[in-house]
Amino acid sequence: MAAPARPSLSMFTRGLSSLSQTTDPSSPNVNSPAETRADSKLGFLKAMRPLPTQHVWNVYFDRQQKEKKADDGQDYQASLEELDILIESVQDFWRYNNNTPVDQIKMRESIYLFKKGFKPIWEDRRNLLGGSWTFRVGKNIGPDFWTRVQLMAIGEQLQAALDEGDQMCGVGLSVRFNSHLITIWHRDSSKQGSIDGILQTVLQELPPELTPKPDNYFYKRHQDHPGFEPSPELKLVLDSHNARVEAAKAVVDKAVAATSEPAKVEENGTNGHGQTEVAV
Repeated sequence: MAAPARPSLSMFTRGLSSLSQTTDPSSPNVNSPAETRADSKLGFLKAMRPLPTQHVWNVYFDRQQKEKKADDGQDYQASLEELDILIESVQDFWRYNNNTPVDQIKMRESIYLFKKGFKPIWEDRRNLLGGSWTFRVGKNIGPDFWTRVQLMAIGEQLQAALDEGDQMCGVGLSVRFNSHLITIWHRDSSKQGSIDGILQTVLQELPPELTPKPDNYFYKRHQDHPGFEPSPELKLVLDSHNARVEAAKAVVDKAVAATSEPAKVEENGTNGHGQTEVAV
C-alpha cells in the first residue's frame, strides 16, 4: 500500500500572506478606498485566524525522582506532571515552544508533547504494545532538533510514515550529562514498516547539520526496558498479543523456507510404470 503524501512543514512556519490588488485606475477591478480597507481588514482577520492542528496535544513534565520505581509505576506517575498547556493550533504550539527554554531543563528531567488521551508512560494501556526511537544529540543542537521533531508530530508527518492501523503517541526530550535524548513513541511495535518509516522521515526532514550519526539512535520496544512493569491485567493483554505476533511470524517464516529451498532429489531414472525412482 502506497504511503500517503506527508504534510509539509512549510504550513507550520509560513508568515502572513500579503494581499495583492491592482493599482491601475482604469482597471474595472480597482476597489474604492472604503472597499480596500474592508478587504484588507477581512484578509488580516483571516490570516490571524488560528491554524488548527489535526489533534489536540498535551505537555507533560517529568521531575525524575531518584527512588526506585514501584512495580505499579506509581512513583513515576507521581513525578509526571501534566502542564496547563493545550495545543490546538499552530499558534498554540509556537506560544508554548517559544516560552519553554529547553536549555534550562535540569539533569534527568524530561518534557513530553503527547496527543490528548496518551501519557508518556510505558505501561499506559495505549502505549503497552508500542515502542520508540531514541536519538542522542549534543546539547548544542538539542533545542533545534527538538523543535523540528515536535513540528513533524503536530504536522502529522510522523503519522503519515506509519503502517495502517498504527498511531503516533508523542515525542519527548530528556536531559543527560552532555546530551539530549529525544524520543518518538508509536503504538504498535510489531509493525516494522512503522519503525522504518519514522526513522526515514526524521532523517529526510532534518538538515545536514542536525542529522545524527547512525550509532547515536536506536529503536526499543517499551516491554524490553528493564523497568517495564505492567499490571497483571495488562500483562495478560501483552502476552496474548506477543503470542499472536510470534504465531504469525512462524507462518511467514515457514512459507518463505518452503519456497526458497530447492528440491534435493536424486533421480535414478524411471521404473517400469514410468514413475521416477529416488535413491534412498
